[in-house]
Amino acid sequence: MNRAVQTAMTETGHTADSLAAHIGVDPKTAAKWASHGRIPQTRHRAKVAGLLGKDVLELWPDALKRKEPAWFRPWTEIEREAVGLRCFESVVIPGLLQTEAYARAVLACGPLMADAADHVESRLRRQAAVFKRSRPPLTVFVIDEAALRRGSPEVMHPQLDHLAAVAQHANVMVHVLPLGAGLHPGQAGPFVIATTLDGDDVGYLDDQAAGRITNDAAPLWAVWDTVRSVALPRDQSIDFLKARAWLT
Repeated sequence: MNRAVQTAMTETGHTADSLAAHIGVDPKTAAKWASHGRIPQTRHRAKVAGLLGKDVLELWPDALKRKEPAWFRPWTEIEREAVGLRCFESVVIPGLLQTEAYARAVLACGPLMADAADHVESRLRRQAAVFKRSRPPLTVFVIDEAALRRGSPEVMHPQLDHLAAVAQHANVMVHVLPLGAGLHPGQAGPFVIATTLDGDDVGYLDDQAAGRITNDAAPLWAVWDTVRSVALPRDQSIDFLKARAWLT
């Protein structure tokens, strides 16, 4: 709960409906800014603060204390409000499914290595924001088998156990794309498709320098349909993760 936002809404006479109308979001999203203490997306934050007659930091003092890279923050806002997430990964385990040890190992060898501890903490908070909601979103992951084979046994054994356990949750589906599937369009790179409360689809693509958000999700859906169709079914994927006989 954000009492500062609630008080400002009372003082200005604004409601969730009126804020939503001014900003162009769903009223349910605007209501969460007060009732659940959610921070508006970066592109909306200053306008909401202006409507409420306050400074951004008066309403959301933690807004500038977040550890994730600035270019990634708009996506985390979309991610934590999404009603559906579909993720394809070809190189590493998706961030939302990483154990702390695996996240630390991955971040320690990348461009964020200098602040790896902070980014591990941010990654675990992202997981909580998605999976520990009162109504978690439907999340579907397709992970190339190559990503499951990359890493030391002491890190990967617990990581695969975690994947197998999470994959059995009602709202989480994990599908392994086996090496035997051969070449496929997903080799062009990982991506995520988020379905918003309004029913829109937003895509996210990673590269070596930063991430990119796109409102044109149609090309991603075409790739998704292909990689999902050649991946193992859910039950076979769980058996594959549990067996892990190929990891030495």
